[in-house]
Amino acid sequence: MPVTSRELPGLTARLDRLCHHHGGLALPPDKPHAFVYYITIRNGSDHTVTFLGRKWVIEHADGSRQVIEGDKIVGETPRLTPGEEYSYHSHMVTGDYARATGSYHGVDESGRRVHVLLPTFEMVIPPDESD
Repeated sequence: MPVTSRELPGLTARLDRLCHHHGGLALPPDKPHAFVYYITIRNGSDHTVTFLGRKWVIEHADGSRQVIEGDKIVGETPRLTPGEEYSYHSHMVTGDYARATGSYHGVDESGRRVHVLLPTFEMVIPPDESD
C-alpha cells in the first residue's frame, strides 16, 4: 500500500519576497541570473508539525523540467506548534525564465504524514538583463 500524505487545513506556505541579481564572478556563464527567495510556512492548524523535507519542480523557458527534492529545509527540520511560523531564504540560479512549484512534507504529532503546497511563482529576468 503506498504511503500517502494529506494537506492539513490551516497549514500554509507563501513566497514573501523574490529578488533578482544578475552576473557576478560566483555565477556560471550559462546561468548568470540568481533569484533569492524568502518563504514563510505558517502552522494555522491545531496540530504540531515537524517538516522533514521538500520537493520543488522548476520549469524552464525551453520546456525542460528540473526536480529538486531532499531531506530537511535549508538544513533544518522545523517543528511548528499551532500558530508558529518558520521563515527562511535560499536561492536558485538560471540562464532564463523559470517557474517554480514547491511543497514541504512532514509529520504531525501522531505520526500522520502531511504536506503543504507553495503556490507557483515565476522567476522573470528583466528585459534589459536578458542575454
